[in-house]
Amino acid sequence: MSKFSPEEFEQLVAQALDDLPEFFQQKLQNIEVVVELWPTRAQLQAVGMKPGRLLLGLYQGVPLTKRTSHYGLVLPDKVTIFQGSIERVCRTPEQVVQQVQHTVKHELAHHFGISDDRLRELGAY
Repeated sequence: MSKFSPEEFEQLVAQALDDLPEFFQQKLQNIEVVVELWPTRAQLQAVGMKPGRLLLGLYQGVPLTKRTSHYGLVLPDKVTIFQGSIERVCRTPEQVVQQVQHTVKHELAHHFGISDDRLRELGAY
């Protein structure tokens, strides 16, 4: 397992966002991406995960496909990337980089209205 400083890990997440195709970058509306070390119990419960399971990332918000003309004056959607969880499942720094890229894309897919089931169908897992 590699260990990145919080600043280094945040830079990996920023790079994953920078590496997105321009089309997707332009569509990221009212969303913030943050890094936390570990998910809270409430976050695990919100997605139906049992304690002890690893949550790599979490999307919270209103997907673009669900936004109507009444959408407005709301807090930004939030994507949280969990450094401790990602580092725990990776053995090398290169695996951490790849997992961050994958996790950021996965959580942003939810922002675009793509479900976990659909991601499975598309072979994203």
